[in-house]
Amino acid sequence: MTEQIDSFTNGLRDRLNGIDARLSSLKSTLESAPKETQAAIETKLHEVKANLDTKRHEFSTYRASLQELAEEKGTEIQAMVEEWKTKREVEELNRRAERSERYATGCVLVSMAAIDEAEEAILEAMMARLDADKAKSGDKA
Repeated sequence: MTEQIDSFTNGLRDRLNGIDARLSSLKSTLESAPKETQAAIETKLHEVKANLDTKRHEFSTYRASLQELAEEKGTEIQAMVEEWKTKREVEELNRRAERSERYATGCVLVSMAAIDEAEEAILEAMMARLDADKAKSGDKA
């Protein structure tokens, strides 16, 4: 039993470490933004867009799966779970545990997708601000 919990928590820890790394990268992008040239920002934006384009289907799948799992979770009644425990219905309890683990993993994956989408939105906002500043100052390029 503890082996399954260890495996689950190690997998989540790895994903959360990935989120932490993505947030650190995003933070450094924001901190260096005032020093970046428009070309550098455009390059970074193209890279992020290309990465997102390849992941969009995957993100949609995560979100749909998460919605489905949330609905299943809502139909579980605590009294039913207590009955399973009392009757030692291991299969039902295992299915419940696996659904809960998939739900937790899905939440982490959706948050990772949100970070990627936030990075794209931030870079697009920076580009829009540069365009507005150039128009204000009368620059043509």
